[in-house]
Formats: sequence, structure tokens, C-alpha cells
Amino acid sequence: MERRVFLALAEAGFDLTPAQARLVARIAPGGSRLTELAAQAQVTKQTAGVLVDQLVRNGYLKREPDPRDGRARLLVPDERGRQAVEVANRAARQVEDEWITHLGSRAARDLRSSLELLREITDPYR
Repeated sequence: MERRVFLALAEAGFDLTPAQARLVARIAPGGSRLTELAAQAQVTKQTAGVLVDQLVRNGYLKREPDPRDGRARLLVPDERGRQAVEVANRAARQVEDEWITHLGSRAARDLRSSLELLREITDPYR
């Protein structure tokens, strides 16, 4: 699925690296702080900072004041970032539809359930 999502992004003109995409995918609906993203992506704050600077420079993210703490900044998708997320989600849905067609509804539902259960032990930041 990841290969297909990155192919769709590239075909649509988006130049995200896997590391950048992992950060963008982790941004909460109301925005996220850099430290949160670094922890969730399991990278150092410095690495996350470099990636975020690239994403801001390329129009994928923007920094906004955190309404809960005037000293802090939130990272939120910019227009280009929102467009990339739409392309990625559309590609993922297409792959899921193909899997459902291939496996059948019940097996696909069981697969999703099993993967969600595995996520409990593989992704502490769900």
C-alpha cells in the first residue's frame, strides 16, 4: 500500500520523502507540536525539526500559535499538504477496495481487525 500511495503522490506532483510523509500523517486534526510529532514518528526532536523546516519551506505545513499556550507553535497542514493528504487517502482507499475485491468482504474485515489489534503493540502513539 505504501508503494502505491507514494506512486500516486509522485504522479500528482508531490515530492514527499517517506520520513516527511510519516510526520505529515501524524498531525492531529487541530495541529501538533514538534515534540509530539518527533515522539510519534520515533525520531529525535532535531530530526523532526529538519523535516518540518523542509515541509514548511515546500508548502506542506505551516506554523500557527497554539491557542492553549501562546509561547508554543502548532504545525498544521498548509494547502499543498491538504492536497497531498487527499491524494494519499484516495490511493489508500483504492488499494483497500482492491483488497476487498480480492479477499472478499469477510476476509478483508478480518484482516483490518487483525491489523488494528497488532497496532496496539506496534504503534504506541495511535
